[in-house]
Amino acid sequence: MIHTFSNGLRLVYQERLAPITYVGIMINKGTRNEPYELNGLAHYVEHTVFKGTEKFSARQIINQIEGVGGEINAYTNKEETAFYAVTPNAHFFKTLEVLCQMVTAPTFPPHETQKEVGVILDEIESYNDAPSELIYDDFEALIFNHHPLEKRILGTKKTLQKIASSPLYAQQWVQNQFVATNMIIFVLGTVSPEKIIRRIEQLLPSFPTQNGIPEPNKPVIEAAATQISYKKHTHQTHCMLGSFGYPYNHPKQLKLFLLNNILGGGSLNSRLNTRLREKNGLVYTVESQYTPLSDTGYWSVYFACDNVHYQHCLDLVLGELKLLRDERLSDASLKKALQQLRGQLAIASENAENNALLMAKQLFYYGFNQTWEETFEHIATTTSDELQQIANEVYAADRLFFLSYR
Repeated sequence: MIHTFSNGLRLVYQERLAPITYVGIMINKGTRNEPYELNGLAHYVEHTVFKGTEKFSARQIINQIEGVGGEINAYTNKEETAFYAVTPNAHFFKTLEVLCQMVTAPTFPPHETQKEVGVILDEIESYNDAPSELIYDDFEALIFNHHPLEKRILGTKKTLQKIASSPLYAQQWVQNQFVATNMIIFVLGTVSPEKIIRRIEQLLPSFPTQNGIPEPNKPVIEAAATQISYKKHTHQTHCMLGSFGYPYNHPKQLKLFLLNNILGGGSLNSRLNTRLREKNGLVYTVESQYTPLSDTGYWSVYFACDNVHYQHCLDLVLGELKLLRDERLSDASLKKALQQLRGQLAIASENAENNALLMAKQLFYYGFNQTWEETFEHIATTTSDELQQIANEVYAADRLFFLSYR
């Protein structure tokens, strides 16, 4: 069920028979919407709205939810910020009120937010100490060079110090971005949707409405492929290669999702895992990812190996990409790939937390919700010829970006 309130706020609800309910608020604004000099602001706000609101202190926010056995969480990415919780049904409405307070009435008390700056600085350092994670940030900066999507979600020490120097930056971000038309409340559980709607209507006056015309996202202009290597003094060589892909809601988006699953998805029988790890024993980790965004997307392959095996591993990866471009997948292989993906989607559908978040994401990017079965029905129409065509379009050798830590 999808319900739109008078101020543009939306509710997406799905019934799930269980003693607990998942509830959250997703805002379709993230790192790409920040000014460069305030890079990291969205993530900073994600942390610091937990530090107090007009009605609840930081301790009360936690105790109102986790004190009754629930769990509260949040995340920030390039295009979204989300706050969500799972709670026993009896405490649903109090949890909903706490979440609404966090996004509409945070107070950013200085004595609390200054402590959180240290937490975020430690988070930044933990990424700097983890090349297998840092390389993803550097790769996005490489392919989205000179575009807002290049910005790091955590920001930098310098920008974080500027953000923390005044509560006005966080207050203005909430005032300008956390507005009703940018938000979706999502609920997965057994609480009556009619009661939820009535309660949200009571809370509507606290949700600000947007003034003026919202600023559109800066369009992405695909840059020319390039190659770069950083000296990181790591024990292993870390490598990432990839290029641009399709955005959400593109006719070929789900087909590329299938192709990526064949290439290097999460299964042990993916082509990359079979070739680099199982047959040759060259890597512990090799994976491919496809990340669609609202107006663009990208795919990547990551692996880490002993320095002496770097070129061999790279040649094997490039060889698998070439095979997908040059050789049509057999009907039997396509059938197996579809069967595997169907099972993976079915298993993923049992993760209630992911399902709750997916409800909001689907509404933002597609304008509707669909079940995993409906999603698979679209994927199942894919032909081997289409996959080969997509491979030649997306995995083209002259479009590849290369990044390595050596």
